[in-house]
Amino acid sequence: MVSAKTLVCVVGPTAVGKTASAIRLAQHFQTDVLSADSRQFYREMTIGTAKPSDGELAAVPHHFINSHHITEDYSAGDFERDALALLAKLFLHRDVVILVGGSGLFVQAVCEGLDNLPKPLPGVRDRLNNLYKQYGLAHLQALLKQVDPVYFGEMDNQNPQRVIRALEVYESTGMPFSHFRRGHAAARPFDVLHLGLDTDREQLYQRINARVDTMMAAGLLKEAKSLLPYREKPPLQTVGYAELFDYFDGRCTLENAVDRIKQNTRRYAKRQLTWFRKNKTTAWFAPADTEGMIAYVSSRLNLL
Repeated sequence: MVSAKTLVCVVGPTAVGKTASAIRLAQHFQTDVLSADSRQFYREMTIGTAKPSDGELAAVPHHFINSHHITEDYSAGDFERDALALLAKLFLHRDVVILVGGSGLFVQAVCEGLDNLPKPLPGVRDRLNNLYKQYGLAHLQALLKQVDPVYFGEMDNQNPQRVIRALEVYESTGMPFSHFRRGHAAARPFDVLHLGLDTDREQLYQRINARVDTMMAAGLLKEAKSLLPYREKPPLQTVGYAELFDYFDGRCTLENAVDRIKQNTRRYAKRQLTWFRKNKTTAWFAPADTEGMIAYVSSRLNLL
């Protein structure tokens, strides 16, 4: 007998193999997969987000993939609310559910809850977005480091949206973002197991480079061009799309844009690992070691 309802989170850097592992776990435990990839929600973003294939989606029930239109704003707080509501339904007839994704904040939202941040003042975000467009990320990073050095040192300060959000809170309240953090996890009516996937750094970088080449061959350039009218949307101000928008603007060659996608994806993978390694309860596995993952989860669920 399973001791309690359990959410098994499969996390790790991009291109490491999370999708395949999550599907294998879901098949073994006869359950569903929830995607915590903040860009796979959007129907229009397919190639550049490395969504599961049609065959993978058909292998086990998936949720939160192709669930939203690019014009819809969907935050980590929205995901927390919707995922918890879905889990309450799934756990009525499932003892285990799989959550998979590399978006650390979205995983944290479901497992621990998010801080109760104050509502921003009107116009603050627009002004900060304009500063970003005019002066770049380094300017905003300097501002945040000055007003909230604590949060700046802990966050993914290479993510423009995270930096803008923290500055938005400060400019709306006069208090640093770090002041509003809860400092403890919210209670959940289920247990959580964290499984991290990692591999040799050189091998991971080779996987990333190969994935980018595959994306380009599959039509990423055409997909990015179709999304130009929505380029100001936060999900598109990310690796794989921002670089191609620069190419469309004539700021770089296509070859240079592709090289930058690879480089920025490698940097993103490094930041993901830094984020997930902060959780000392995570059990780490090689991507191919699905039998080891199954054995670990089963032992924690008292199934062995």
